[in-house]
Amino acid sequence: MLSHKVLLLNQNYEPIMVLTAKKAIVLIYMQKVEIVEKHPLKVQSLHYSMPLPSVVRLLYFVQIPYKRVELTRRNILKRDGYRCQYCRTTQGPLTVDHVVPRTKGGTDTWENLVCACIHCNNRKGNRTPEQTNMKLARQPRRPNHLFFIQRFVAAGEQLWKPYLFFQ
Repeated sequence: MLSHKVLLLNQNYEPIMVLTAKKAIVLIYMQKVEIVEKHPLKVQSLHYSMPLPSVVRLLYFVQIPYKRVELTRRNILKRDGYRCQYCRTTQGPLTVDHVVPRTKGGTDTWENLVCACIHCNNRKGNRTPEQTNMKLARQPRRPNHLFFIQRFVAAGEQLWKPYLFFQ
């Protein structure tokens, strides 16, 4: 229960990060944050009882520097939803493909790397998608830091939805 995920908001309700319930409870006890949304479960000790937090908000505004999402194989696969960007399959082993191959001047950037299945990656080979008549499902782009936090909503954190998707 203490490893449960909790969304941390800045004082202005801007999402900052995801932390564990254990860390959130420490911040609540130290009076650094307040509970905004809570789970129906309770956390109890010998002398203290409190609801399990789901969303907490800092009591003081904190200036957060711009967060860059690190370019890794895992993050490329997450960004593309573990789906081949050529045939849209989720089956079989997935690889990372250079849209413009390195031998043709392609670089290791968010805009040039996509998730691809082994079959499509081998079919494309050392060519561009246009040369093989393969179309990308969507144009790859750099995700912002909220992109991966928003993935938690799909994993069942419905209480976070109002704070992550501004409607």
